[in-house]
Amino acid sequence: MRIKMCSVHVKDPATAFDFYTSVLGFEKLLAMPEHQLYIVKSAEDPDGVGLLLEPSDNKVAAKYAQGIRALGLPAIVFGSPDVRAEYERLGRLGVQFTSEPYTDAFGTSVVFDDTCGNLIQLHQD
Repeated sequence: MRIKMCSVHVKDPATAFDFYTSVLGFEKLLAMPEHQLYIVKSAEDPDGVGLLLEPSDNKVAAKYAQGIRALGLPAIVFGSPDVRAEYERLGRLGVQFTSEPYTDAFGTSVVFDDTCGNLIQLHQD
């Protein structure tokens, strides 16, 4: 058994699709605008897990997304072989971070705003 797809709730799937592909560098796996259905995948792991950019168009999803953001918690964690290099690259593209990258016993991390309602953590072991 393996993970095939996971999702992250977003305010607007089309806007999220643009951000996740043009800024973060993910690739289109599926785009069906007429159904608000957008799935992206990592360019670095083409056979890896798909990420469904799921609309937060119901009360439960919206409250969950707002709640974890209010707590300062990331909605999802992405791995990077070099968090500091990604921090620099994304910063040049206008991505807003909550802090500078930091290193602790678990590795190097940084958190950014995905412009779609979520905080996202980048992590490097």
